[in-house]
Formats: sequence, C-alpha cells, structure tokens
Amino acid sequence: MEKSVAEVMSRDIASVSLNDNIYEIAVIMAQKDTGFVPVVEDGNLIGAVTDRDMVIRGYAEKRSGSASVREVMSDQLITVNPGTSADEAAEIMSREQIRRLPVVDNGKLVGIVSIGDLAVRNTLKSEAGAALSQISEQEQSYAPH
Repeated sequence: MEKSVAEVMSRDIASVSLNDNIYEIAVIMAQKDTGFVPVVEDGNLIGAVTDRDMVIRGYAEKRSGSASVREVMSDQLITVNPGTSADEAAEIMSREQIRRLPVVDNGKLVGIVSIGDLAVRNTLKSEAGAALSQISEQEQSYAPH
C-alpha cells in the first residue's frame, strides 16, 4: 500500500508569527538547521520564510533584524493534506521546483514533508521520486560538515 504524506512528514516544526522579526527567523534557522520556517497565526498557516526569502527580501534590501516577518515572507504557498500520497507530493514538488511542502488539515499546519522525508524513506515509485532523490543526494554532498 502506498504511503501517505502523514506517514513520512516531519511533525516537529518551529514556526513564527507575524509578531516576530527576521532576526528571530534567522535564529530558528540556525538552531534547527533548516531553510524553511512557517508563519502561523492561531495554528493556521498564513505563509513561510525560506533562506532565499531572507536573502532576497531581507539582506539584499538592507532590512534590519527588527524588520517584520511580513516584509520577507511568502504568502502564496502550495500545500497538501495529510492523506495526500507520497508519490503525489513528490510530483507536486518536482513540478513546482520546491523542496518543502507544508501539510495542512482544515487550515492548520500539521507537518512539513521535505525531499529528504520522501527520498530517505524510499517511499517513491514514480519518475518524480527518482528526480527528487537525485536532488536530495546532490544537496547532501554540498552540506557543510
């Protein structure tokens, strides 16, 4: 039987709210070794900040660490629900060229599925899965030690 996103997603998610600033996002990224921090209000996913968002909308625009999360976050996110198959999630990630996919249940953030979650657990059968596995392996070879 094919695995669902709920079976492979990460549930331990550090998030921020609109009351936080970009310095706090940077600290979370460093502490959790992640490049993706969801923005949540009352449990509802309203956006996310990636390391790329921090560079392009933060540092490149000379924003201070006290700048609002709203100034750097992306609010047009592609999400899946917990029942989405791992293969379908891989196909979405491949098509949209994204490495992380928030998992939302009735608007509430319940997890995040990443390329690593899909590739490492060998849950994929599709061509998209093979492509994602290769991307994941390339990322690991460039990871700092």
